Amino acid sequence: MEMIQSFSVDHTKIVPGIFISREDIVGGGKVTTYDIRLKRPNREPVIDVAAMHSLEHIIATFLRNDPDWKDEVIYWGPMGCLTGFYLILKGSRSSREIYELVLSAFKSVEKADAVPGAAPVNCGHYLMHNLGMAKWYAAEFAEYLESNSENAGIFEYSKTERLVTDDGQHFFDS
Repeated sequence: MEMIQSFSVDHTKIVPGIFISREDIVGGGKVTTYDIRLKRPNREPVIDVAAMHSLEHIIATFLRNDPDWKDEVIYWGPMGCLTGFYLILKGSRSSREIYELVLSAFKSVEKADAVPGAAPVNCGHYLMHNLGMAKWYAAEFAEYLESNSENAGIFEYSKTERLVTDDGQHFFDS
């Protein structure tokens, strides 16, 4: 089986940020999947499950109600590794072009008085929410984005240069 694209990124080099994970043609139109990474994989503690669930609800609600973006949003959901989220949008924009949207989404969490859709009729695990911790993680990430907005490294996956000999041998990082 072929390795899927998101598993081929060197997770030892990923930092928090906004990255293009993949671009696909679906139904004749382009869609872009963004990696919204809050934590450094395998180095930082992951996001608390209940807080992640709350962030999913609050930010999905924000994105699907934003007048400028709601028609572009296809999906917002957590990564299984609990280090970030995937955002899928119609079209093709650079990571920098969605910076303000992502920043606004995370800043909106602070204003939440309750988690939208956190009732038995709306949610498959309505008791598993933590609004206080969701606000903490959202504020931490928003502050990080603001203080690193000029850092190109938060918009592009790290690339590792691999030396190749004249006869085609590859030398990988150790």
